[in-house]
Amino acid sequence: MADMSSVKGLLILLVGSSLVSNVVLSQFLGLCPFLGVSKKIKTAAGMGAAVIFVITLASAVAGVVYKFILVPLNITYLQTIVFILVIAALVQFVEMFLKKAMPSLYKALGVYLPLITTNCAVLGVALTNVQKNYGIGTGILNGFATALGFTIAIVILAGLREKMEYNNVPKPFKGMPTVLLTAGLMAIAFCGFSGLL
Repeated sequence: MADMSSVKGLLILLVGSSLVSNVVLSQFLGLCPFLGVSKKIKTAAGMGAAVIFVITLASAVAGVVYKFILVPLNITYLQTIVFILVIAALVQFVEMFLKKAMPSLYKALGVYLPLITTNCAVLGVALTNVQKNYGIGTGILNGFATALGFTIAIVILAGLREKMEYNNVPKPFKGMPTVLLTAGLMAIAFCGFSGLL
């Protein structure tokens, strides 16, 4: 494992979390929005932006809650329940803030914000940060990199799905079978990034 205090170690974490250990294509977390919201590039990019914001913020808040509340009180066994509550509350606060402060952004992302509450990738990142003993700063970077990897994957899939609409696909493969085959081929392609580290 790389030393997380060095710039090289942080760069390895950034590349590793976003490309090599892609949350969707190698860990299979967040598949519901990945398959459901990837019909158009615009909606996929909106979902990706919302996921980047929420996962990065959730990583920070979960790290602080874990370090300053759960560990001192010796109740780390409650981490999963606490993280679920933190993520749900955080998404609600973000939704209320955007609705009040930035109505145009709220309208663009409003549909996607409730979906993020049930996105298991958000909880997966918080639990990974704890399991790997990342500090708060490193956990935030890991959260950002993981969300960036999710965004890259969903936008690529959306682009491929838009192109496939104009292809002559055999009837049995139309729709979800082709999407699943494409996602599988993307997962194989992303395995090629493992040679980077």
